[in-house]
Amino acid sequence: MIAVALNGAGLQIGQSRILYPFSLRLEAGECVAIIGPSGAGKTSLLRLLGTELRGEGELALWGEDPWALSTRARQRLRSRIGMVWQQPPLPASQPVVTAVLAGRLGQWSLARSLLSLLRPCDPDGARAELARLGLADKWQQHCGELSGGQLQRVGIARVLYQQPDLMLADEPVSALDPVLAQSSLDALLAQARTRGSTLIASLHAVDLALERFPRIIGLREGRVQFDSPATAVTPAMLAALYAGEQEALPCSG
Repeated sequence: MIAVALNGAGLQIGQSRILYPFSLRLEAGECVAIIGPSGAGKTSLLRLLGTELRGEGELALWGEDPWALSTRARQRLRSRIGMVWQQPPLPASQPVVTAVLAGRLGQWSLARSLLSLLRPCDPDGARAELARLGLADKWQQHCGELSGGQLQRVGIARVLYQQPDLMLADEPVSALDPVLAQSSLDALLAQARTRGSTLIASLHAVDLALERFPRIIGLREGRVQFDSPATAVTPAMLAALYAGEQEALPCSG
């Protein structure tokens, strides 16, 4: 089943061209990494796929055009999408357990959602996801007490708990050391394999992308430079993608 389909999709904001028109197909269960220099349009592409931005051309998620749906139906569709941000928008005063459980607010009834904000309704479930990311002892702390790397892992735990059909991760491990970065990505990849979810992650660390993801999309200045199996990505392709950007290709170590 095709989970994500873009046809002639592009994005322009004001006078700025962010993404040039391109087409893309992703099957359910595919895991894809998006790489490229800063300002390439990686975050904008994820926001386009997550229906946070409306662009040109056609977008279909599981065969449906989200912009042709009613507001309520579009919200139901969005509940199937989980977003991991580079800097998760988690209130400092929010307990970690509540932040994780919020992943399912879009799937629960209004009454259960409000109740969970006051008194966590599934603390065991939240702790289980935090434990996968080495944060089992942080569940009762407040988000403001955590480091940037810990907050990133809370954001990942939130999406793992949500169990969405499409996971969009924007530089999800940028604040983590190499070991934690690998284990955190592996948790997302394992979730995708177990549930048949589609995972699309933008990554600064090229080595992690090539080691962990079977399909790589190279993006530069809003244009797709290549869409290839990881095994087919050559040093020459990477050099062209990052040409003039920095002395060495970004890596996790």
